[in-house]
Amino acid sequence: MKLKPLDDRIVVKPQEAEERTAGGIVLPDTAKEKPMTGKVIAVGPGKLLDSGERGKMSVKKNDVVVYGKYSGSEVELDGTEYKILRESEILGVLEK
Repeated sequence: MKLKPLDDRIVVKPQEAEERTAGGIVLPDTAKEKPMTGKVIAVGPGKLLDSGERGKMSVKKNDVVVYGKYSGSEVELDGTEYKILRESEILGVLEK
């Protein structure tokens, strides 16, 4: 199944939560924080402007982005969890 976002929405696959702390302590599932970074899987065409043109998206496929803890909507397709976010909910892009 393929998910195509509309307008200024972005489909992100969240990165896995850390299994250990910096000190090497193994974390149980209940203590893991929700990841706030993920890889962009698909990008919509851009927001429809008053002029009838589409606004340019500032992220592209395969970018690694940071988003707010409670932003977006969670969906599950074929056993994989994704987040659908608006472009305005993206806080930044991690550069390599």
